[in-house]
Amino acid sequence: MTEKNTSVVEKKKEVAAAASVSGFKPEKNDDRRSKKGRRGGNKRRRREPKEFEEAILQVRRVTRVTKGGRQLRFSVSVVIGDQKGRVGFANGKSSEVMLGVQKAIATAKKKLIKVPIFEDSIPHAVVSKYKASQVYLFPAQEGKGVIAGSSVRKILELAGIKNVLSKMHGSRNKINAAYATIEALKQLQNRSPKRVVKEEEEEKAVVEEVKETKKIEKKVEKKASAEKSTKK
Repeated sequence: MTEKNTSVVEKKKEVAAAASVSGFKPEKNDDRRSKKGRRGGNKRRRREPKEFEEAILQVRRVTRVTKGGRQLRFSVSVVIGDQKGRVGFANGKSSEVMLGVQKAIATAKKKLIKVPIFEDSIPHAVVSKYKASQVYLFPAQEGKGVIAGSSVRKILELAGIKNVLSKMHGSRNKINAAYATIEALKQLQNRSPKRVVKEEEEEKAVVEEVKETKKIEKKVEKKASAEKSTKK
């Protein structure tokens, strides 16, 4: 054996003796484990938070009769919203339900509307009609909750409205009710809460003026009748 080999053997013996006395074990350099750790083999991927929450209103089977036979498809109605005033509704058709959901979400993102929220409720009452469905929305005080049903409730909740009263007349079809609710929320865009307060104040001022004019007219009539009686 050469001098180098003998020195290496002696060093190994010294390390083994020290380990037997003190219980110390030298670290092993495993290249495979280090490579796996670098690649992040066992690390879990963090899910990114969704921008919009989704809710499926209805799934229908649709058949189209052609020369080759019947073609079966699915029509999916989906509502999306961020609960901060943005909401959208759309339909998607496909041969599979999941593809229909993806199509509906993509089209709903293009049809998003911004809903003005005033004290966790709507700023004023709204009435809208779509085909045979008619929807009424009324503002409510804090703690009242969302009093609505069918697709109206899901749309209002995803829009971020927490206190509201609703009433539906006519057809109870979910899709027609959803379109009517979206039309009602679109009407709120044209009138801001400040504008509504101004209009209410102007209406009150007009009513008071009308009352005052009526009082003045009554006084004039009384004076005229009293003068006629004295002349006679």
